[in-house]
Amino acid sequence: MVRNDNTALYAFQKFGDTVLRAAFACCGSYSEAEDITQDTFLLLHAKPQSFTDDEHLKAWLLRVAVNKCKNLRRSFRFSRTDSLETQDYSSASYEMNTEDNSVLSEIRSLPEKYALVIYLYYYEGYNTREIAEIQGKSENTVCSLLRRGREKLKMELEKEGAI
Repeated sequence: MVRNDNTALYAFQKFGDTVLRAAFACCGSYSEAEDITQDTFLLLHAKPQSFTDDEHLKAWLLRVAVNKCKNLRRSFRFSRTDSLETQDYSSASYEMNTEDNSVLSEIRSLPEKYALVIYLYYYEGYNTREIAEIQGKSENTVCSLLRRGREKLKMELEKEGAI
């Protein structure tokens, strides 16, 4: 992939929705996900990078977005705002393109470390090695998080009577 002045625009057009969905899965708030997505592409525009191909670019964007989500969770503002359960998502104009939004809402209710791994694996189609690279963790750790996340998700879905 050749670097030029339109890399950020190209990246936004190609991967904007993917980054937004990942940020939304990670932080659970559409408005925060929009801000994180915007910050991610602004960073690419302000500090140009060189990428070998589109997958490298996509992985970099997701890594930056995940890190920004983690920073948000650690921030004072996040810890002093309403919980996700009190948020009204019905007014959001953004709808996830999924068959079953109840499963996605259960995934979002999981702890972040499980929700993000499950989302990247099942919704974005990454394998465990790629998720490990995106998150900066070992592949074994990602496999463990995925297994534990599946167990927690299964228990929650059984509680809700969804399975």
